[in-house]
Amino acid sequence: RAGRAGRIGPGKCFRMFTRHAFLTEMEENTPPEILRTNLSSVVLMLKCIGINNLIEFDFMDPPTPAALQHSLEHLYALGALNDRGDLTKLGRRMAEFPMDPMMAKALLASEKYGCSEEMASICAMLSVSSAVFYRPKEKKVQADRAHASFVRPGGDQIMLLAIWEQWVETGYSMQWCYENFIQYRSMCRARDLRDQIIGLMERVEIIPEANSNPSNTDPIRKAITAGFFYNCARLQKSGDSYTTMKRRQTVHIHPSSSLHDEKPKYVVYYELMLTSREFMRQLIEIDDRWLLEVAPHYYKKADIEESKRKMPKIRAK
Repeated sequence: RAGRAGRIGPGKCFRMFTRHAFLTEMEENTPPEILRTNLSSVVLMLKCIGINNLIEFDFMDPPTPAALQHSLEHLYALGALNDRGDLTKLGRRMAEFPMDPMMAKALLASEKYGCSEEMASICAMLSVSSAVFYRPKEKKVQADRAHASFVRPGGDQIMLLAIWEQWVETGYSMQWCYENFIQYRSMCRARDLRDQIIGLMERVEIIPEANSNPSNTDPIRKAITAGFFYNCARLQKSGDSYTTMKRRQTVHIHPSSSLHDEKPKYVVYYELMLTSREFMRQLIEIDDRWLLEVAPHYYKKADIEESKRKMPKIRAK
C-alpha cells in the first residue's frame, strides 16, 4: 500500500492497475452487501421482530422487490413462513440460530433423525471449511495422502464430520493437526462455534443426540437434505456436469470435492462458487426418494421421474 510503504518504514508500492482503469472502469464504492447477498437471513430476522411490510421498510440501501420476493419464497419453501407470509412456529425456532436459514432447518431436522450431535459438528465445520486443509509446496504428496485418508462414502460433509470426530478423539491435539495438514486455528474456531450451536439447540429444546449407528450416514444426509433441498442437482446425460433441479442451471462438482470422480446421480450442495464455471462446494450424495420425504411440498414424483429420464443410462464412474 502506498499509504504504508515509505511512510512508516521502507517499502515499495506495486500498482495493480492503471490510473485510467481506476478513473474510468472502477465503481466509486463497493455495492452494499445487502444488494449482493441472499436476503433470507435478513428477512427471517425482520419477520421475527414483527416487521411484515418489507417493501415499505426503511432500508439504508433498499434491495430490489424481486430479491425480497425470492427470499420470501425461499423461506416459505423451508416452512419458515406460511402462505400469508407470517412466521410459523418452525420459522421462529429457525430464527434462534444466527446462520443461513437452510442450515438452521437442517439442524432442526436432525432432531427427527436422531443425529443432532453430528449436525452441530457439521454446521461448525462448514463455517470454516474453506480453511481446514493446508498443502505446503514442499509436502504436497504427503498432504494429499493425509487428506485422502479422511474421505468417507456419502460426500464432503461426512468427510468434515470424520475430521472433527478424529480430532476430538485426540483431545483436540495440535500435533495431530500438524501431522495431518489440518489448520489447528480453524479447528479451534469450529470447536467454539459448535459449543455455541449446542447452546442454541438447548434453548429451542433440542436434546443433543448422537447417531445410533455411526456406520449408517443416511440419517445425517437426510437431515442435511431437509435443509438444503433447495440446492439439489442431478447428473446430466453427458455425465460430466449437473443441472439444478428447479432452476435448470448447469453446475459442476468442484475439483476439491471428495465426490469429484464419483459423479453420483443426485447431490445436495452447500454453496455455489463462480470462477471459470459454476462449481458446487461441500456436497453430499442423496437418494432421490429423500426429496419426496423431506420436501413433498416442493418436489413431486413427476419431477423425479422427469429428471431420471434425462440421466445417463449407465452411471458414470
